[in-house]
Amino acid sequence: MVCGGFTCTKNSLCALNIVYVLVSLLLIGVAAWGKWFGLVSSIRVVAVVIGVGTFLFLVAFVGLCGALKHHQVLLFFYMIILFLVFVLQFSVSCACLALNKDQQNHLLEVGWNKSEVTQHDIEKTLNCCGFSSFSNSTVCAASCFNESASSCKTCSNTIQQYAGEVLRFVGGIGLFFSFTEVLGVWLAYRYRNIKDPRSNPGAFL
Repeated sequence: MVCGGFTCTKNSLCALNIVYVLVSLLLIGVAAWGKWFGLVSSIRVVAVVIGVGTFLFLVAFVGLCGALKHHQVLLFFYMIILFLVFVLQFSVSCACLALNKDQQNHLLEVGWNKSEVTQHDIEKTLNCCGFSSFSNSTVCAASCFNESASSCKTCSNTIQQYAGEVLRFVGGIGLFFSFTEVLGVWLAYRYRNIKDPRSNPGAFL
């Protein structure tokens, strides 16, 4: 059957949602792996990543069930949720790509001050102390602090070296997946309005 027909649209929608399921399981697995091996000690960060992965899994599951059963209600809610996710993700991705260095530094400092556990993780991983300054009386998890505090660098200098690249990478990945969400909305809309050739000739569903 030519692409654009009932079977082709159904298969395309199923394939897209299977990809979403795999991505969601990858997010959950990476978060659990990072917590298990002690790479990330912040429960909040792990919970957020697992929450995003679980939400994506549920949305993909709804879309997959709607595609397999040609269920009008499931496909409708799938379209609405996926469109809202697209708007949010597209906005965040554009913001990541548009941030200048001063804005990046401000956001990094706000995030730094919100969680001592995150500070501990960053200091231990990047071998640095404090965000923009520190003293000998500061509690620091970096190995350089135990050897010689004067040899430690501030974490802001180290983080800013990679912040721009990370934001561009995250923004680019977000934009890519946002366009796949537009594709998902379009496929779901088209699929809802195609008659199942296996149904009765006079029936729409």
